[in-house]
Amino acid sequence: MAEQVNQRPAEKKAPVKNGKRKKRRLKRFMMLTIVLAVCLAGGLYIRKQSMEAKRTSARSEENRTAKVEKRDITSQLSSSGTLAPKDTYEITSLAEGEVILADFEEGDQVEKGQILYQLDASSVESEVQSANHSLTRAQGSYADALSDYQEVIADYSGNTYKATKSGYIKKLYIEVGDKVGGNTQLCDIYDDLTVEISLPFLAGEAGSIVPGAEAVLSLSDTGEQLIGIVTAVSQMDEVLTGGTLVRFVTIEAANPGGLTPDTAAIAQVGGCLCAQEAYFEAKINTVMSADIESSVEVEELLVSEGMYITKGTPIFRMTAKSAEKILKTYEDTIDRAQESIESAQNKLESTKDTYEAYTITAPISGQVITKTSKLGDNISRSNNGSSVMAVIYDLSALTFEMSIDELDIRNVKVGQKVEVTADAIEGEIFYGTVTNVSLQSSASNGVTNYPVTVTMDETGDLLPGMNVDGVIILDEVNDTLSIPVDSLMRGNQVYVKDESVTEAKGPVPAGFRAVEVETGLISDEYVEIISGLEEGQEVYVNKSSQNNNNSFMMPGGRGGEPGGMGGGGGAPGGGRR
Repeated sequence: MAEQVNQRPAEKKAPVKNGKRKKRRLKRFMMLTIVLAVCLAGGLYIRKQSMEAKRTSARSEENRTAKVEKRDITSQLSSSGTLAPKDTYEITSLAEGEVILADFEEGDQVEKGQILYQLDASSVESEVQSANHSLTRAQGSYADALSDYQEVIADYSGNTYKATKSGYIKKLYIEVGDKVGGNTQLCDIYDDLTVEISLPFLAGEAGSIVPGAEAVLSLSDTGEQLIGIVTAVSQMDEVLTGGTLVRFVTIEAANPGGLTPDTAAIAQVGGCLCAQEAYFEAKINTVMSADIESSVEVEELLVSEGMYITKGTPIFRMTAKSAEKILKTYEDTIDRAQESIESAQNKLESTKDTYEAYTITAPISGQVITKTSKLGDNISRSNNGSSVMAVIYDLSALTFEMSIDELDIRNVKVGQKVEVTADAIEGEIFYGTVTNVSLQSSASNGVTNYPVTVTMDETGDLLPGMNVDGVIILDEVNDTLSIPVDSLMRGNQVYVKDESVTEAKGPVPAGFRAVEVETGLISDEYVEIISGLEEGQEVYVNKSSQNNNNSFMMPGGRGGEPGGMGGGGGAPGGGRR
């Protein structure tokens, strides 16, 4: 019985141990199942990601090509600037003095040449008059010198000295070899073909007698009458014996042949009768002296005593050397007179410039922006120059400067159109024209830029001082074959898709072959294809170039060498779009 009792407990313990083992196995199985499920899910996820990556890679490969298509291409450059008036002028004064006229105000529209300011110029007016008188005198001296020279040329033609009076040669005082100078006596001249008589008339009546009046002469001995002409009326009162106050009147008459210095006559001019008779004299009875500036040598006598000569008759021939010496003297006189004129003209012009500086006019047509001097102000010039009295803007047009990189400046030409936008006027596009391409470059940080002036074709609400952005249209083509700019490789090569190419050849990837092309216009995004490709072909696109440089710079122009794969970049202040 005891054994049976002891054995039963043993039989009851065995099921307990087996149950625990089953639980452990179940737990392990569940854990293994979970691990396997996790692994399976992870594998599925990795496989899915791998497939997705392959699909993405495939899509990426697909996106690395582009088709040759027709499109419009525009090559352009951009830069910013500040609008300025077509012309700006600061009014300053070259003279000093009080402002006596300032008849304009800020905002007024003035015309070129309009008087803006007038300064008191009384101090220089007398200088202008004096300079004018000096010039007049100099011109008179020159005219006299030129006249004298021309007379000398005529007088000494043939190297001869000519008579200055008409009459008979009573006596010669010169001979061959003599030196004749100024006032040298040449000969005695007598001529009574014309006689003259000087008669006294009452002073009160003489005042009514004028030269040129006809006179009736009555010979005292015979009563014969002659007609004469009054040649002179004395202005001096003289007293005859007996106290009569008279003035002498000179009368000329042709000698009929019997008049001598012993012949007396009276005269009547109009209703006036002379107060006393007088005697005739030969009109010419004098010594003819040489009128020569310098001494000359007599080479040949051309007259003799007893000859009747007239004014201009050659008296003697001088040596050629003597004639040249005389002409040289007159030429020197002309030169000095000419120099005097030039000096007087320069003085007058200088004085006039000084005088004109007191009147300040508008140098351009435009609007008065500022006026700093007014009526009554005293204008003075400092050591640093004249102060600004007013500022004028020519607002007939607005301009601004674009700064263009040295790589692009050769593509910019006068006349090219420019699209202009302003931050101050959003949503509106204005247009301008390139009016000047300057060669006065400036360098900064190793980059050289050139200023390009743009004149606005229209201004609208634009104002001077506004900041604007300008885009120069360099060139454009329409409906032309083109490819992305990143498809063009160095050497004008393009990689065209070709499924028959299974392996990469150098830089050419698998599935593509290199083709040489002729390019035309190149913009930042597209390249015009002149030859080498056909519409619809697929070409390789260098994505790394696109990703590395969103502002790819290409030199514009037809047939230009491209910049290659990637790289580039705009210069400060200007760049290609």
